[in-house]
Amino acid sequence: MNRKMLAVVLTGVMVSSLVPAFTAYADDTRTVAMICDSSISDGGWGMACYNAMVAAAEKTGWETMYSDSIAQSAYYDTIVSYCDLGVDMIYAPGNQYTDAVLQAAEEYPEIAFALLNGGVDTPEKAANGNVSSLLPDATQIGWIAGALAGLMSESGTIAFIGGMELDTTLAKYAGYGEAAAYVAEQNGKSVTLLDPVYSGDFSASDKGIEFAKAMIDQGADVFFGDASAVDSGARQAIDEANEANGSITIYDIAQPTDLLGQNACVIGSQVTDNAVLIELSMKAVEEGNFGGETLFGTLQNGVLSAGELNTEIVPEEVQTAYADYIKQMEEGTFMQ
Repeated sequence: MNRKMLAVVLTGVMVSSLVPAFTAYADDTRTVAMICDSSISDGGWGMACYNAMVAAAEKTGWETMYSDSIAQSAYYDTIVSYCDLGVDMIYAPGNQYTDAVLQAAEEYPEIAFALLNGGVDTPEKAANGNVSSLLPDATQIGWIAGALAGLMSESGTIAFIGGMELDTTLAKYAGYGEAAAYVAEQNGKSVTLLDPVYSGDFSASDKGIEFAKAMIDQGADVFFGDASAVDSGARQAIDEANEANGSITIYDIAQPTDLLGQNACVIGSQVTDNAVLIELSMKAVEEGNFGGETLFGTLQNGVLSAGELNTEIVPEEVQTAYADYIKQMEEGTFMQ
């Protein structure tokens, strides 16, 4: 790419209403651009994915660019805008971008496309071999949250809120439910997971409030979500319910970063270090061997982990039991 040109930085701007700013790049600087349909300040998925890109770039010396809060209809156009700038890599944090990524990847064979939560078979669909899927183990993500839910639920009813009915979201829901049921049974209880609800929009925090209130009315006392700003809305509703009751008896398990302290209801977090996968992708671009593969993230390779627990709410015996279940997951003996 000719890096003596001036590049338009689409910083958090929807393609339909561009307000360009300009910056010049040195000849040896590589650039990654992220597109995101949620906000990078949503306190959830969007923020975590953006921070992961920045962390990886700091280690590799890359420049970063982003557009957030973009509509589904603008996925492809936003990607193409960055491709026309000559960025080295497009980072799309979600399976919902697959079609737009594959279309753009065919038209821009010289650019690398890193698709977070992309399907295992997605790279082979890329005509030019320039797409890689970055795939944290969705089942393990569900397990990490489910084990804590099974230990902490007193009502015997737990809840899950999704943004879209994606394969990865379905796997998280399934892992969450099976781990919670297993752990509860191991501790002399039973747990029922309510049917999942989907907002259809990762930015609709009002949907999170609505869903959480309805699920609380159904008896849910532990929540886990995969819906970005929608999860933030759910936590708001949970905090309000707890305040009305005069004590914290309804809990939330956050993801994909450690959000302990963000809301009073958060008792722990499932943490995904996507920076590791993005950094590997950047290095592959530098070495000229990017594309055509799926990079997996697991508890075993350190991409996934359990965050800190709220020790004022989570009893000491639960803390100990939970740590043991996480160790079993790492050793591959959980539910065996």
